[in-house]
Amino acid sequence: MTDFNYTIASINHASKSFGQKKVLSDITLNIKQGQIIGLIGPSGSGKTTTIKCLLGMEKLDTGSAAILGEKMPNRQILEKIGYMGQTDALYETLTALENLTFFGNLMGITGAELTAAINKNISLVNLTDSLHQIVAAFSGGMKRRLSLAIALLANPDLIILDEPTVGIDPSLRLDIWTQLRALATIQKAIIVTTHVMDEAEKCDLVGLIINGKIFALGTPNELKKKFNATSIEEVFLKAEVSSK
Repeated sequence: MTDFNYTIASINHASKSFGQKKVLSDITLNIKQGQIIGLIGPSGSGKTTTIKCLLGMEKLDTGSAAILGEKMPNRQILEKIGYMGQTDALYETLTALENLTFFGNLMGITGAELTAAINKNISLVNLTDSLHQIVAAFSGGMKRRLSLAIALLANPDLIILDEPTVGIDPSLRLDIWTQLRALATIQKAIIVTTHVMDEAEKCDLVGLIINGKIFALGTPNELKKKFNATSIEEVFLKAEVSSK
């Protein structure tokens, strides 16, 4: 079992409203080195807003967020984070290689280092044969895979993936999770939001967010024991019922 010690990122007593609608209410999370945290919950429960507030992309009403010891937002710190949003921020008129090169250069990676990073990560997402293809011709799943390769290019200490495996076939999803576990083993901190409950089972900690609050937080086994459930999917269903 990985020894989780150093806190890479944290969000403390975070609250956020959009107009009259309260989206987050007193959210606290600590993400430690070598740890994969999964955030699950119904659509609109606040998972993506939690991530955006942690990154400083949304301004908190109350509370604070910090990454690598720096209060967020902080542009310099953002350059050290691998982030993959729900929507793919790709240049569709460019090839996969041109996208990887462009974003790699933005991250300060050039030359042989960039070439090695591109080759490693494009292989991980099984897109090597499509490297010179225009992104506009990619399927939705291929675009997700390219976005993931870009997020991992700079070998970041914190990796934040919002629904990373949407549209990706089951066998490749397993490969990606094998790689995420390998990254955690070398002390990367990883946050994943997912609607795929068997993916949540692979996380070290699972945070169940319902109505903008952390309804439950623990290891998959702890949550299954707490809710007298045999799977995280059953935990999810029971929590939804009991929260109403």
